[in-house]
Amino acid sequence: MAERKHPDLENKYIDLTEVNLSGFNLVQFKLKGFNFTGANFTGAYLFRADLTEAVLTEAKLTKADLTGADLTGADLTGADLTGADLTGADLTGAYLILANLTGADLTGADLKGAYLKLANLTGADLTEAYLTEAYLTGAYRLKTDLITKVLLTEADLEGAILTGARMPDGSIHD
Repeated sequence: MAERKHPDLENKYIDLTEVNLSGFNLVQFKLKGFNFTGANFTGAYLFRADLTEAVLTEAKLTKADLTGADLTGADLTGADLTGADLTGADLTGAYLILANLTGADLTGADLKGAYLKLANLTGADLTEAYLTEAYLTGAYRLKTDLITKVLLTEADLEGAILTGARMPDGSIHD
């Protein structure tokens, strides 16, 4: 049987506001610049999907698989990423302001220059994550022992609550 190919939707800037894509298989889809404001991606498979500059404000990505996804410059303001798998995802310059990342797996994720202002990181796994030049102003509930080998070069931690956080092998540079 021939493999089904999905259409290349890159650069179409389609508006899919509040669409329900829960449980959908969107593996390696090119969704660059799409507007997914308020969309439901609960349990969706977005492995290695291209969501560069996508608008995902207030989107529900609970338990979504975003392993290796490209979210460079994406707007995830107020998004619910509870339990999401973002292992190895590229979140360079992404906006995660007020995002709920409770229990999210960010192992090896690239968050260079990402905006995590007031983000909830309760129980998030940041092992080997890159937070160089990230803005963690007011980020809270980073009470976890899952912060190992983190790179925080020039990160803005103003007002961040790191109570009980342990960073063995972590690296903080000015």
